[in-house]
Amino acid sequence: MKKVLILCTGNSCRSIMAEALINAKLERCIQAYSSGVKASGKVHPYAQELLEEHDMWREEYHSKTLDTMMYIEYDLIVTVCDNAQENCPVFPKAIKTIHIGFADPDGKDYVAFIDTMMEIETRLLPIVEAELC
Repeated sequence: MKKVLILCTGNSCRSIMAEALINAKLERCIQAYSSGVKASGKVHPYAQELLEEHDMWREEYHSKTLDTMMYIEYDLIVTVCDNAQENCPVFPKAIKTIHIGFADPDGKDYVAFIDTMMEIETRLLPIVEAELC
């Protein structure tokens, strides 16, 4: 099973949704994790609600700091915001890193979260699948 880390700034919206989508749609070959370079400590309620509506929410999903995720050996790192791309840390072993940026839905209405999740599914999942499956 290949492992991917989805990295953003707060780990409250985009990276959590990407983690859940990958784990739900590509579970046959990939295990996804997410983290924030400056984790907010909470999952945005709209992100959680949306994932619950699509039966993709897991209780273990929460906003995580990067230092708590460094023990896993990843096959791929994906940054989903410019700040995470600019502040992506150096990992103990060389890991392929790619950037696929998405607009932050935080501070917007529920429809923005739906749009972001759909964009993550159509843009990010095919790339991650091609890289790791």
